[in-house]
Amino acid sequence: MNAKPTRILLADDHEVARRGLRALLEMHPGWEVCGEAADGRAAVDLAQKLSPDIVVMDIGMPQLNGFEATRQILERTRGIEVLVLSIHESGQMVREVIGAGARGYVLKSDAGRDLVAAVEALLRCESFFSPSVASSVRAADLKVAGPKRPSLRPAGGLTRREREVLQLLAEGRANKAVAKVLGISVKTAETHRARIMRKLGMKSLADLVRYAIRNGFIEA
Repeated sequence: MNAKPTRILLADDHEVARRGLRALLEMHPGWEVCGEAADGRAAVDLAQKLSPDIVVMDIGMPQLNGFEATRQILERTRGIEVLVLSIHESGQMVREVIGAGARGYVLKSDAGRDLVAAVEALLRCESFFSPSVASSVRAADLKVAGPKRPSLRPAGGLTRREREVLQLLAEGRANKAVAKVLGISVKTAETHRARIMRKLGMKSLADLVRYAIRNGFIEA
């Protein structure tokens, strides 16, 4: 009897990147890409629908960034590991990934060399970080191996819904468009916006956009 294949979900808003990742992963015997998502919200939905073993997650995605998509996937679905791909080498980004619950962080520039090894590590419930980013973070920050996960800490004191609204606003969507994407009323979207501005001490949408870029909700 054949062993059950390892099922992998790809989440990246660039089709060319997904094609390259699929080709690289499916060269490995027993691995299959069971789905692809072009934004973070689709990644969360597909993870629930398909129950993959591994999600390979880009950070900078529309509608829902990789940090928030990772949080929601791990909150809603058991037995999934998340490996984050990023162009960013900063230690702060790695800490945010760990805080979201992901076990691995691989630079896109290192994917050809490290991606397969990273997936293998996560399948063993071990962590994996590209060497160039691991060296920028204290060893204590990277101790996420084994079955125990770090706590899923929200950033900025915002609720999950507020973080979703923040990203959509920073992407340039009006309150009406935010309400449509999230399935809420325009009045509720306006209330969330006011609470976000108050919690973060922001006076304008430009301040909000700068905050979103600085904290990885969107890319400049």
